[in-house]
Amino acid sequence: MLIYIAGPYTKGDTAGNVRRACLAGAQILKKGHTPFIPHLSHFWHLISPKSWETWLKIDFTLLDRCDALLRLDGESKGAEAEEIAASGLGKFIYHSLDEVPNERTVRSAIDKEEMKCLLKWVI
Repeated sequence: MLIYIAGPYTKGDTAGNVRRACLAGAQILKKGHTPFIPHLSHFWHLISPKSWETWLKIDFTLLDRCDALLRLDGESKGAEAEEIAASGLGKFIYHSLDEVPNERTVRSAIDKEEMKCLLKWVI
């Protein structure tokens, strides 16, 4: 799965928030998934600043392509909006890394559903 990481960015310690999102991304990668870490746009913003609205437009475009969202704790208007949008798009929403299944678990569930569909078609 491609998992979007949503969490505080500017509220509190920006560098700490970017670090926390990157560490969450590392854990998602260990579980066999691909993380999308919008916090990394921090470095792009240092070189070529954009408005908050522009960053959200980019983030929502990329969120649409993701399979799930991991919502890191902490107050964030942007992350709250991203979670609402992900829910509206029917994405899986996780509120902790423990909730994110291993890739093998996801693959097994998909394989079982595909097998059920195949059996219905064959029988």
